[in-house]
Amino acid sequence: MDQKNEIKVWDILVRIFHWSLVIAFFIAYFTGEEENNWHIYAGYTVLGLISFRVIWGFIGTKHARFSDFIYSPQTVFQYFKGLLRKHPKHYLGHNPAGGWMVLLLLTSLFVVTVSGLKVYALEEGKGPLASSSELTLISDSYANGGEYEYESKEDHDEEEEFWEEIHEGATNFTLLLIALHIIGVIVSSKYHNENLIKAMITGKKKIN
Repeated sequence: MDQKNEIKVWDILVRIFHWSLVIAFFIAYFTGEEENNWHIYAGYTVLGLISFRVIWGFIGTKHARFSDFIYSPQTVFQYFKGLLRKHPKHYLGHNPAGGWMVLLLLTSLFVVTVSGLKVYALEEGKGPLASSSELTLISDSYANGGEYEYESKEDHDEEEEFWEEIHEGATNFTLLLIALHIIGVIVSSKYHNENLIKAMITGKKKIN
């Protein structure tokens, strides 16, 4: 591709955020069945990353801001109509469907991480959501087999089960969104004749 036909769209922080989030989420996902601190560290990383992205969505560079890619439902509908006709309107930043996918993923990941922290607090008595006067971000109970007592074991078990279901459901929903996101990237890349994966690495997109 001729560099004269390229323009810088994604700043370095957006690109670092994107690929760091991919790595952190899948580390958390593949260590979810294991009793080790990798899952906890990865969860904290995801929460930190999405918190940054929300802030950057208001104060970041032009195409990183929510105001640049959050369109009305009508505009999203028109974009999908264009996709069906194989002639969708080209957007330099996120297209309308991609913009709403960003919001859905950020929201879903927030639910995943907060529910995970709640489960961690209930199971281990640790983390920022634990009802303890002593805040500890990483528990060593996996190593020493520590147990925690609660005033009502039955109430505690029910609450823990509730948050575990929320955590698992939100995780599965996030996986669905990721699959749809990948499909959307492939379809958009084809119809717009551009490589969106490469664009998120180099930060540059083709000018149509």
